[in-house]
Amino acid sequence: MKKQSWVFLVGLLGFVALAAFASRSYWMGGNAAAQAPQRPRAVSVTLATAERRQVPVDVDANGIVTPISSVALKSRLETTIVAVHFEDGAKVNEGDLLFTLDSRQIDAQIEQAEGTLAKDQAQLEGALRDLRRYTDLVAKGATTQVNLDNAKTQSDTLTAAIKADQAVIENLKVQKSYTQIRAPFSGRISVANVKVGNFVRPADVQPLAVINQMAPVYVTFSVPQRVLVDLREAMAKSGSRVIATIPGRQSSEEGKVAMVENAVDAATGMITVRGIMDNGNETLWPGTLVSTKLIIRTEESVVVPTIAVQRSQSGNFVFVVKDGIAKVQPVTIDRTFQGHSVISEGLSGDESVVTDGQLLLSDGARVEPRGKKAGA
Repeated sequence: MKKQSWVFLVGLLGFVALAAFASRSYWMGGNAAAQAPQRPRAVSVTLATAERRQVPVDVDANGIVTPISSVALKSRLETTIVAVHFEDGAKVNEGDLLFTLDSRQIDAQIEQAEGTLAKDQAQLEGALRDLRRYTDLVAKGATTQVNLDNAKTQSDTLTAAIKADQAVIENLKVQKSYTQIRAPFSGRISVANVKVGNFVRPADVQPLAVINQMAPVYVTFSVPQRVLVDLREAMAKSGSRVIATIPGRQSSEEGKVAMVENAVDAATGMITVRGIMDNGNETLWPGTLVSTKLIIRTEESVVVPTIAVQRSQSGNFVFVVKDGIAKVQPVTIDRTFQGHSVISEGLSGDESVVTDGQLLLSDGARVEPRGKKAGA
């Protein structure tokens, strides 16, 4: 019985040792497989192409719309308003009748002056008859030279009086023309500050109404003095443009540079520029604040989406992808334009740059364009 127990114990120990050996071999094989080098997993990224194209050189600024012509209508006479011929805020054309003033007093003065003229003309006719008669008598020796000279003086005096009478009438007619106030140019008129029956005079501070020219209009803004040389060259070639946009609206107007101020503001280093816009649809209203873009010229440049540009302590860079490998490429940014950055140094065009997924990248990392299964 003891011998059988011993045999059973030896067999059991051998089975346990065999199982332990197999278990050790299994776990060692698993660790070896886990520690074997694996191929790095590719990073999924979005790519864009660096393009070489014509890009405008522009300057953004805030501007204000100002009318080319603006006139405050005032009376030149002391009289009353008898008629208003427009609606408040209406569009008026050049020559339209706007106000009619009382002209009865001037009409009476014109009639009086015309009567004086008729009297002097009649007297002149008599003086001329006397002059002719005395001329004949002097030739016959029937009268003295003094009488002839006096007749000639009288005719000359009346001739001068007639000229004065005619001048008085012309002046009164001019005064009467002031009783009809017309639009000096086309535009939009303000509210009428006076109505029918109001007494007006030249000394009044408040105008009868104000007319602003609406088309074309000026847009006035300021730009840094560093662009002055390029701007003047562009103006000489008629290559500069101005785009004015109302903030929050898609509507805009395009025009050209009409004037550059003759001096730079020494306090700010800015210079005033004025653009002229056709504004045929009256998109721009006098006094409106607008966003302006001064386009000086266009030039060929390399551009990439601005989101592709990364920043570090050493400067700006982009990830350039070639043969599935991302490389860090330092770049120099000249300016930005409509969501793109203009590259002056670092890229030549046609390179593939990463626009999304840069946070997982490092120099030399494998990448997979998004749309394919990464690591496939």
